[in-house]
Amino acid sequence: MNILNHLDKNNLHHAYLIEGAREEVVPEIFKFVESLGIKTSANPDFSYISMDSFKIDDARSLKSVEYEKGFSVDKKIFIISANNFLLEAQNTLLKIFEEPIENTHFFLVVPNKNVLLKTLVSRFYLIRTKEEISAEDLKKAEKFIGMPLKNRLDFVKELLTEEEGDEEDENIEIISVRANALNFLNAIEFELNSKFVKNFSGLTLPGVPGGTHTIQNSLQTCFKQIFKVREFLSQPGSSAKSLMESVALVIPNF
Repeated sequence: MNILNHLDKNNLHHAYLIEGAREEVVPEIFKFVESLGIKTSANPDFSYISMDSFKIDDARSLKSVEYEKGFSVDKKIFIISANNFLLEAQNTLLKIFEEPIENTHFFLVVPNKNVLLKTLVSRFYLIRTKEEISAEDLKKAEKFIGMPLKNRLDFVKELLTEEEGDEEDENIEIISVRANALNFLNAIEFELNSKFVKNFSGLTLPGVPGGTHTIQNSLQTCFKQIFKVREFLSQPGSSAKSLMESVALVIPNF
């Protein structure tokens, strides 16, 4: 998808959230900004911030710079590319985007929009550069849900190979693992909802009295765990493998 098709020079939105690979998305944004006649080098009104984890200090610094008077009468542009946004930083960003400043525009680039709070996502014009859930992930999720527990754990081990290390040692490969985990988590949630939640009244667990009620409770527990795992996956130092194994443990055996 060409993100330039979503950007209108004559009607520029205050804040864009672009979901996709940094190396593919950022060059296109630079190209668009330059097409506006704005220099992307040696220009104090243009900022490009690229990092792994966006922290509270980064958000405070951004807020401070945003309110500084521009050096020209033209637009101020901020491009921020990060793999994770810590919760405290997101709360600060919420305040920034609640009160837009004229001629100030933001482009946030993330590998997966689910690393952000829904309330923060709602402040942006969202641009997706890929399908929300791939057909391949849906097939894997369907297979995963139908597996015995031991097979699920083996499946997670094969799907996600994560190196150990602290936040400073994390690299693009580990971030990619987390993004893959988020995508697969979305597919699991979609499959559980579409195949079982809408039809659980006709299902029973073999050998369990009150099977329908048990399935309903098990699914609710499962969805709560998926919600927690989605939050933890956005935090530096989290283990995608351990978190996905916790999901494997709570999926009912249909």
